[in-house]
Amino acid sequence: MSSVSSDPSRPVLLLVGASRGLGHAMAAEFVTRGWDVVGTVRGPSRTLLHDLADAHLGRVAIESLDIRHPDEIAALRARLDSRRFDMLFVNAGITNRDPTQTIAEVSTEDFVEVMVTNALSPMRVVEGFADLVTPRGLIGVMSSGQGSVANNESGQRELYRGSKAALNMFLRSFAPRQAETGRPLAVMAPGWVRTELGGPEGRLSIEESIPSLVTVLLTKQARPGLEYLDYLGRVVPW
Repeated sequence: MSSVSSDPSRPVLLLVGASRGLGHAMAAEFVTRGWDVVGTVRGPSRTLLHDLADAHLGRVAIESLDIRHPDEIAALRARLDSRRFDMLFVNAGITNRDPTQTIAEVSTEDFVEVMVTNALSPMRVVEGFADLVTPRGLIGVMSSGQGSVANNESGQRELYRGSKAALNMFLRSFAPRQAETGRPLAVMAPGWVRTELGGPEGRLSIEESIPSLVTVLLTKQARPGLEYLDYLGRVVPW
C-alpha cells in the first residue's frame, strides 16, 4: 500500500472506486492539478491506480474497499479516522447482466445487486465519511444522466436508471441535513462514455469527459448546496 505525503499545501481527495475507467481517470486528473489522492480498489490485484501511484510517489495512496460490505466501510473509516479530506467522491456503478430487460423481467438477485452497489452502498460511504471532509469540502457521487426522471422519455436500461435515480434521491435527502454547513454537494453525470460499463458505442472518450468533469467539481467547491450537473457543468433536471 502506498501513502501520500503530509504536504499541507496540497488538497486531498478521497476517491472511492478508482481502480480503472472513470475513477482512475479522475485520480490521474486530480494529481495533474496538484491534488493528493487516496483512492480505493477492490481486492489485492494490481490496478491502473497502482501504476499511477508508482508514477507519482507520495501523491497517491491506495486503500482496499468493497463498498457492498459494511464491515469493509467501517474498517476503512477506522483506518482513516485521523485524516481530513478536502473532497470526497464516490464512483460506483454496475448494471444487470441483460440491461435490455424490463423491470418486471429483472431477477430479484440482479435487482438487489444493482441497487445495493449503485444506490445504498455509495450513501453508506457518504454518511460514514462525511465528518472526515473539511467543513466546506465537497461531497460528490457519480450518477448518470439516465438517473434523471424528468429526462426519461425513451425508457431502456430500466434497472440502471432506477438505481441512479434512487442515488439522486438519497443524496437529496442527505442535503437538508448539511444545509447549515454551507457544504457543496454534487451529483455528477459524466455523459455516455466508452468504458466497460458504457460500452463501445459511447459518444465520449474518457479524455473528453473526465477533465471537464473535474473542472466542474473544482468550480462547484465555491457554491454551497446540492446540484445535479453534467460533465460540462450544465444543470440536469431531477
